[in-house]
Amino acid sequence: MLKTLVTSATTFPIIAARLPQVLLLACFSLICTFITLFSHSAFANTKITSTRLWAGPEYTRLTLESDLPINYTLDTLNNSRRIILNLEGVTLTPALESLPGKVDAKDPFIRGARVERSRPQMLRLIIGLKMNAAPKTFTLDPMDGFGHRLVLDIYPPEQAAISNKKEDPLMALVQEFETRVPTKNNSHKPPEGLSTNLDRNARKPSKNYIVAIDAGHGGKDPGAIGPSGTREKDVTLAIAKKLKARIDKEANLRAVLIRDNDYFLPLEERRTKARRANADLFISIHADAVPRLQVRGSSVYALSENGATSTTANWLAKKENESDLIGGVKLDNKDHYLKKTLIDLSLNATINDSIKLAGNVLSAIGNINPLNKRNVEQAGFAVLKSPDIPSILVETAFISNPSEEEKLRSETYQDKMANAITAGIKRYFSSNSGFARTEVAQSE
Repeated sequence: MLKTLVTSATTFPIIAARLPQVLLLACFSLICTFITLFSHSAFANTKITSTRLWAGPEYTRLTLESDLPINYTLDTLNNSRRIILNLEGVTLTPALESLPGKVDAKDPFIRGARVERSRPQMLRLIIGLKMNAAPKTFTLDPMDGFGHRLVLDIYPPEQAAISNKKEDPLMALVQEFETRVPTKNNSHKPPEGLSTNLDRNARKPSKNYIVAIDAGHGGKDPGAIGPSGTREKDVTLAIAKKLKARIDKEANLRAVLIRDNDYFLPLEERRTKARRANADLFISIHADAVPRLQVRGSSVYALSENGATSTTANWLAKKENESDLIGGVKLDNKDHYLKKTLIDLSLNATINDSIKLAGNVLSAIGNINPLNKRNVEQAGFAVLKSPDIPSILVETAFISNPSEEEKLRSETYQDKMANAITAGIKRYFSSNSGFARTEVAQSE
């Protein structure tokens, strides 16, 4: 016992002397532990909550949705037909593991996909391709129930070149006409090449008008959903197909469908496709919803550059213009259509034609369904911003109203709506009988 006390008394001063050093080492070890834990937390806690793979006729889109922004790099290997997305600090979740199984054998671009961990904090998503392709990536912030999104679009090389152009093909016309010196006789008029399609047709002997029919929404964007679950994208496509069939029966009319199946199209692409089809008119078909379920009736809209004509028009335009965000389109704050005076002049003339067209269609559909608004409404609908194609948006009925939802599902009502819109188009052309064109467009 005495020996033990003596030993303790002897070693205590030694321990006491070394205590600061021991504490320092313990603190250093604890700090290292915290740094390690923080590193794993900071660089390996981004979780993929959903993956979506959609193959359309013009490109394939892959979307990775996550709880935090994804830190990534894109690699394309020459002649290997592979695309590699390096995902830093991303956790391997069931949603990400399920992605390879979503590849459809009918996908025109993707042959297969796999996920592997290249190093502790890095996942690699490797996409095998069936052909040479051009990838394009961008990110989207959370909105409307969606989280952070990393979007990968895969185009054929020639289509990617078109998609990467910063300006619409019409801007080439602007540049051409800006190099010309206006004469005293025409300095107050819009340049001839920037007049509406119908104005240009007045100088051409022709028998056929081309009507571009745009079925609103599509693919991952269902549009409005009725009380019984009816999706706007399905109703608009059904009416669009019936309208095309009805228009094609007319001797001097031909129709092209902007969307002929259930896939997503950005708003700008809808306008571009109408222009490629050399369309004389653009008709966008919708069946929207509003918060008040008792609201009912049909209406027709034209573009406005100076604010909406009513609160409802403004609300609907804002809602429709958000379709691109739902579909994963990176919006550019610059509107190239409205930046130049030359285009503004052309657009003003086109809006006047659009209002005339809208008035004729509104009068015709008023015979088959009560009108929500008895006059043509105007608002800033992005899909109607074609500078040289008279364009209107037809709200066939409000899908949010239970009785109108039932109408919209009825083939009888769909046929009546198609017949009424055709009658309005014919009435519009009959009052502009000097206009015609020489070619019948082929849908792309």
